Amino acid sequence: MIALGCDHGGYGLMQEVKKHLEERGIEYKDYGCYSEEPVDYPVYAKKAAHAVADGECELGILICGTGIGISIAANKVKGIRAALCHDCFSAAATKEHNNANMLAMGARVIGPGLALKIVDTFLDTPFSNDERHVRRVDMIEKTFDM
Repeated sequence: MIALGCDHGGYGLMQEVKKHLEERGIEYKDYGCYSEEPVDYPVYAKKAAHAVADGECELGILICGTGIGISIAANKVKGIRAALCHDCFSAAATKEHNNANMLAMGARVIGPGLALKIVDTFLDTPFSNDERHVRRVDMIEKTFDM
């Protein structure tokens, strides 16, 4: 299950992502927001991030205007490794190397075509499990008091 969270700036693109996930037969849980009325992105980042950190959802996708604020907010939740990606290379690399569990994107930065390719890349790329990457992710999880 994929946790979804967005603010008003990401609402439109999130509707495209939801439709795409449905077409792929991937289940999701929508933690909001639910319209283009202005809201505070940390509220929705926190809800979706806790769903991932608590194991209710396996991965998460976050969208705001730039992707920056919502990713910063999500990364405040212990156990979350949210990566802001605006290209497929970064989406693949963050899953392979960082075992990122949340993808953040900016609806005012990329269009829906590229966004859906990034979503697919993120969801379909496995963690490499190379010793060096396992060690580094473990360092992030244990070294920093998040």
